[in-house]
Amino acid sequence: MISKERRGDYLGKTVQVVPHITDEIKARLNQLADAGDSDVIITEIGGTVGDIESLPFLEAIRQFRLDVGRENCAYLHLTLVPYIKASGELKTKPTQHSVNKLREIGIQPDVIICRAEQPLGRELKDKIGLFCNVSAEAVVEAIDVESIYEIPLRFHNDGLDEIVAHLLGVGFHKPDLSEWRAMLARMKKPHGEVRIAMCGKYVDLHDAYKSIIESLLHAGVANNVKVALDWVDTESLDAGNLAARLAECHGILVCPGFGDRGIEGKILAARHARENGVPYLGICLGMQVAVIEFARAVCGLKGAHSTEFNDRTPHPVIDFMPDQRTITAKGGTMRLGAYPCALGQGTRSRAAYGADQVSERHRHRYEVNNDYAGRLEAAGMAVAGRSPDGALVEMIELPGHPWFVGCQFHPEFKSRPMRPHPLFRDFVAAARARRTGK
Repeated sequence: MISKERRGDYLGKTVQVVPHITDEIKARLNQLADAGDSDVIITEIGGTVGDIESLPFLEAIRQFRLDVGRENCAYLHLTLVPYIKASGELKTKPTQHSVNKLREIGIQPDVIICRAEQPLGRELKDKIGLFCNVSAEAVVEAIDVESIYEIPLRFHNDGLDEIVAHLLGVGFHKPDLSEWRAMLARMKKPHGEVRIAMCGKYVDLHDAYKSIIESLLHAGVANNVKVALDWVDTESLDAGNLAARLAECHGILVCPGFGDRGIEGKILAARHARENGVPYLGICLGMQVAVIEFARAVCGLKGAHSTEFNDRTPHPVIDFMPDQRTITAKGGTMRLGAYPCALGQGTRSRAAYGADQVSERHRHRYEVNNDYAGRLEAAGMAVAGRSPDGALVEMIELPGHPWFVGCQFHPEFKSRPMRPHPLFRDFVAAARARRTGK
């Protein structure tokens, strides 16, 4: 909207929350609908009802139902039903107030999903339904569970899928959830365990790596093992404690990130994996530090680094691409979204994907410097994936290593419980092979 206003798209009109901001929000939903490859679009309106930040979004979805028709839009409202331990009671007042606030701005929920520590029971469902103007059947429990992957089964048992199908008029056919149940059973009762060292700088903030954690969980299910995570703070990792700190791990994953905090520790983790045959997966910055370490130790490029961290390095093996150097706005140099990657013949990456070209999501500013790609390959590092035009290095491997792969993109965004991402799946398989010696 700021760009539109500065271009003059609004022709001098006063830019307002309504209709301009709300129209932009609705336009995003309509873009998905117009793409034509989805039957249902699920949109989360985050935040708490009543917060000023959420108001434009709530107003936009209020209007959206008017635009598309009531039969094409269903409102599901998630609320908290707190449990008061001292009195042994579940309290519905927060839910009642939340729904009343929604109704004040013109939104009547069709379904109320209640987060709770204890089962609601029929009496509480009736009470919530009465005071929130929905049927008791449309009050659905979301009780705390051991694994988030139990939630679809719980919702199905409470009839949520059938309720939504009825609201949208799409017809309901009882789903076959046997594969999902089997996946959950394997998740809960794995055969064996592998330890993965998660090397990063946000080890006290695990949610920063949430997608990676879940991807490893999916890969563990595919390999019928539990993936135990050993959080390694790369800021405290040095040559003196490196071997001891990583001695018990069966695989090393160096996490993505920005900034130079803990960067030398990440480089050391890559070195340990390379020198000791420990399976390695480097994601985004994790690939870049593997290139830096290899350039220093194997290619003999003393002081090799990324210009992100040292703009005076004698060997900028990681750098801006030439066409980015004249761009001063940082957002203009960010490579965002899905890009294709052509996979090299005979590489582990190609074997993992089972394809010669894939599409993966990116979020980074720096790339492997093509001026050094030939020297890296001559010393034994394989460029396993490139952009289709050959201009950008997307993946690297060490052919003589049990499993050493780095990718410039973020594979964790495409992993699913029953379709683990191939790189995570094969990484965990290599870690399992190291643990068992097979």
